[in-house]
Amino acid sequence: MRRSGEAAPASLAPHASTTAAAPSGADWSTLKRLLPYLWQYKGRVVIALGFMIAAKLANVGVPLLLKNLVDAMSLKAGDPAAVLVVPVGLLVAYGLLRLSTTLFTELRELVFAKATQGAARSIARETFEHLHALSLRFHLERQTGGMTRDIERGVRGIESLISYSLYSIVPTLVEVALVLTILAVRFDAWFAWITLIALALYITFTVSITEWRTKFRRQANEFDSAAHTRAIDSLLNYETVKYFNNEGFEARRYDESLEKLRRARLKAQTTLSMLNTGQQLIIAIGLVAMLWRATLGVVDGRMTLGDLVMINAFMIQLYIPLNFLGVLYREIKQSLTDLDRMFALMDREREVADRPNAPALFLPLPPGEGQGEGAPASNVLPVSDWTVRFEHVTFAYDPARVILHDVSFEIPAGKTVAVVGPSGSGKSTLARLLYRFYDVQQGRITIGGHDVRDVQQASVRRAIGIVPQDTVLFNDTVEYNIAYGRPGASRTEVEEAARAARIHDFITSTPGGYQTMVGERGLKLSGGEKQRVAIARTLLKNPPILIFDEATSALDSANERAIQAELRTAARNKTTLLIAHRLSTVVDAHEILVMEAGHVVERGTHEALLARGGRYARMWQLQQRHGGDAVPAA
Repeated sequence: MRRSGEAAPASLAPHASTTAAAPSGADWSTLKRLLPYLWQYKGRVVIALGFMIAAKLANVGVPLLLKNLVDAMSLKAGDPAAVLVVPVGLLVAYGLLRLSTTLFTELRELVFAKATQGAARSIARETFEHLHALSLRFHLERQTGGMTRDIERGVRGIESLISYSLYSIVPTLVEVALVLTILAVRFDAWFAWITLIALALYITFTVSITEWRTKFRRQANEFDSAAHTRAIDSLLNYETVKYFNNEGFEARRYDESLEKLRRARLKAQTTLSMLNTGQQLIIAIGLVAMLWRATLGVVDGRMTLGDLVMINAFMIQLYIPLNFLGVLYREIKQSLTDLDRMFALMDREREVADRPNAPALFLPLPPGEGQGEGAPASNVLPVSDWTVRFEHVTFAYDPARVILHDVSFEIPAGKTVAVVGPSGSGKSTLARLLYRFYDVQQGRITIGGHDVRDVQQASVRRAIGIVPQDTVLFNDTVEYNIAYGRPGASRTEVEEAARAARIHDFITSTPGGYQTMVGERGLKLSGGEKQRVAIARTLLKNPPILIFDEATSALDSANERAIQAELRTAARNKTTLLIAHRLSTVVDAHEILVMEAGHVVERGTHEALLARGGRYARMWQLQQRHGGDAVPAA
């Protein structure tokens, strides 16, 4: 019997270590990690196992009843027992056993479905939460296509692993044990020995060949992940592909991965054919040996015709699940690999992690919202004022290249400090560190006198609102993207934030209004419209600390001036970090820092810096001469 298809390949990173078969120790380790999720439903597990055993007892009873049915046919014609016993008794019992096998099997699956789906849901949710808890560095280096395949296949692997092990492997072992016991007790030991030898040869051959061909499967997995990653990356960067007319180039790169995948799958299919042929040969030899011995028993008078039929039925019942043993073994190994891959994501170390029992910064929130992730009320730090301090901060993304050098400054509560300077001077890094996307290597950053490394990250980020330089929106409605600043906000509050960001009139002019879809990454909106949505989102959040990282860079001059007035109003009485290239946006700041190559080279008010005639004054003169659009390179 031919096996139809193989399991979908798992997503594996192209490292050398993935080309070898996963060691059995790793498989057992993966199973041990899965068991606690299933054991949450231990009652259902026990009941499902009971139904499984009942189904197999009924299944084994079918050949036994079939033997009696055949032997009963030896009654003479016209004997009343032929009418009463055979049709009414044996036939009804035969039908009931067949029905019981199916009934118990379906009850087993029905009872255990909640455990399977519950375990899959729990692991998928924990993986999702862990990925969000990982540092920005991980997300900047990840390959989205391959990672999503890992999660997708990991969840599917849980269902497959449970299905194939509990529904196929374990029942088959139970049935084999029952059949061997019956054969050894009712007949001579040779029937049991022939069956055992055939099983041993079959399992040894299947496992050996499957392990050998694992490398071809893993190669196919790598090429499949590479093709998927390239496709996702290309589609996400659709506009860039179009800008440079590189559709053909992208298609060729994708086709190269598909060609490698085709070759690997051909090798996998060839070895699969070899496996199938060997399996059929072993099963055929075992079946012939059993029937030959049973036939001799019938001829010698030691066995009845019913015994021959029973042995043949037993072998067919064993043959069907054994025929799929190779597929089951591959699927279980593949599911373990997929699940291990997802567990590997869960094991990724959090570069920025909360300290044990870290308190949360106290932040007044709307009714019904908690202070921190699992933080009790007693584990909350009061904040007397929202002053932000950078104290001798030194930071490097890579040890070979330091970005910030001993940077110190203070943003007093309710005041605005602006940071200007050429690209690459470290301005946006300040915002990332304040948000605690990274931890500083030297020095410290405090909010209200509390080191941000000593408190819960969630409470720090809840206290800060940011309008980033590069605005990315969810592929959802305009209302959803604005309300994302404070989930649960009313429609009136969303519209007020949109008015403050000068985008309400634009939204209402569209056919869909606030239900207008913004498209993938917000590409249906212009750069200025996306930026205004981001401003509205932050205004709706209404936090005590604000970061404007080139918040108006994509706006035209008229809208920029209007929104700057709104931003000044929004920033009133809030601690604000303003990062800008255009100096015209920072003239009202309480203090301006001029950065170059990670150093603060000047600081003061707009008037004081102009009077000093230093770096800031030269940048101001150059911008006035060129229309005030950019800070010249250092």
